[in-house]
Parts: sequence; structure tokens; C-alpha cells
Amino acid sequence: MKFFIDTANLAEIREANDMGILDGVTTNPSLMAKEGITGANNILNHYVQICNIVDGPVSAEVIATDYEGMVREGEALAELHPNIVVKIPMITEGIKAIKYFSQKGIPTNCTLIFSAGQALLAAKAGATFISPFLGRLDDVSTDGLSLIQQIRTIYDNYDFGTEILAASIRHPMHIIHCASIGADVMTGPLSAIKALAKHPLTDIGLQQFLADHAKGNK
Repeated sequence: MKFFIDTANLAEIREANDMGILDGVTTNPSLMAKEGITGANNILNHYVQICNIVDGPVSAEVIATDYEGMVREGEALAELHPNIVVKIPMITEGIKAIKYFSQKGIPTNCTLIFSAGQALLAAKAGATFISPFLGRLDDVSTDGLSLIQQIRTIYDNYDFGTEILAASIRHPMHIIHCASIGADVMTGPLSAIKALAKHPLTDIGLQQFLADHAKGNK
């Protein structure tokens, strides 16, 4: 399973990268705004800074919702850095744009996926990644993990090359469940990734080892 971090915070990206387990980054206008990054030029420059930290896919989102606008913005984003993946919303115009980019060899991430039908359309159009929003489905009393499982089955049935990028990850058990189902990628906050390393028995065991070592050196 690939680990992406969902943030625009450069310090968090560096920390995840230094752990040696980071495969890529996803971000969006909301995460950019959270870091105080506004204005087209500043956002574009920030994408380049992210690409200079992590050696892997970096999803950069288009703002346009019409086909021509998405193509124009996506081509400009793709020119920023070879690691850029153009992030396209799941709308009919977005499907057209994904098909265009797939024919041009430009990688895409179809975002805001909330149904198996949407995931099927994106794969048919040639999306590199699709992003089902697990946490947001859970927020409205819908089983997000069941959707991941359904998409996995459909993609395996027809040997689609599109990767399932489980998004809106909220906690470490989301990551574990997605890995068990067979999601290709997870993207979530640094806190959820770091929480995978935590276990109270590990802490107790380490304290005991250190205490025994100290006794033996007296």
C-alpha cells in the first residue's frame, strides 16, 4: 500500500518524508487556504515546493468546472513538475477531461468519488487514481469501507489499471481496514500515519527493557 499525506503543510510533508514511508502528497484549495496560501501564483509555487520535497505523485487540483477550463488549468499544472498529477472533480465534464489527459499521457486523480458508478466511469475514462472519500461517507452514516470493497471488486473483475486512493482517512483503523480490503493508496493526515506506530504494550515493553538495562549497568 502506498502512503500519501493529505496536507499543504511543508513541515508535515518533510516529517513524513523523513520517516522513509512517504510515497506522495494530495492537497486541495481548502488545505492551501488553511496554510495561508492564496493567489494563483503562490499556489503554483507551493506545488513546486512540495514536488521538491517528495519523490512521488503530487495531486494538484483544477478549479474550473467546465471542460475547456479543466484542460487549460490541467495542462498548466502538469508543466510545473513531472510529479504533478492533475486532480479532476467527478462530474461529466471532468470525465471528458480525464479522457483527454489519459490520451495525452498526463496522470490524473479523479476526486470526490462517493459511489461505485462514479469510480467505474473514472476508470473507463483512464484515470490514474480515483479518490473515494471514506471519512465523509462515514460522516453521513454510510459505510465508506463497503464502497472501497465494491470498487476493488469491480476493478479486479475487469482488470482496470486505475489505482484506488482511499481519501478522507481520519484514523489508523481506516488505514488498516483499507489495507485489508486492498486499496492501492491511502491519503490522510500525518497524525493517522504516526498513530500506526503506537501501541501501549510497545511502550511498556520498552520501559521494561530500559529499566532492566539500567539495573544491569549499576
